[in-house]
Amino acid sequence: MPRDLRLSRMLHVLIHLDRHVERATSDQIARMISTNPVVVRRMMAGLREKNILISEKGHGGGWQLARPLSAISLRDVYEAIGSPPLFNIGPGADPADCLVEKAVDARLDLAMQEAERRLLEQFSEISVEDLAQDFEQRFAALQADANDNPTTAFSHIKS
Repeated sequence: MPRDLRLSRMLHVLIHLDRHVERATSDQIARMISTNPVVVRRMMAGLREKNILISEKGHGGGWQLARPLSAISLRDVYEAIGSPPLFNIGPGADPADCLVEKAVDARLDLAMQEAERRLLEQFSEISVEDLAQDFEQRFAALQADANDNPTTAFSHIKS
């Protein structure tokens, strides 16, 4: 199963809206995260429903933050995009006939539920502002490195 990129993409968009542009259209955002504007509108709709973003149609319209990044938790964004599966392991979708598989699935299911509960607790404690500040610190370190070694410092940056 491929990795679900919705959470990281939406976090990228929120930080971009806060730090670089006040408002962006679905087309602009789609180009930024390499996807289709229809996909952007679908993902952004959940953020609008959770009062993380507001949107305005028409000329001069677009998406913008409804509240500061410090008031948006990682969990808020995760839930706004539909709470996709956090893990790519665990019991299969089909019920097992094998007693060994049933025992394994039961234990895995309990362990995964506990891991998910703990992870979501941590998501609640991390604000999008925390992530933005982490980005800024990493970028500042790269800029400092660029002064020392200008040929390789920015070879791996994505906006």
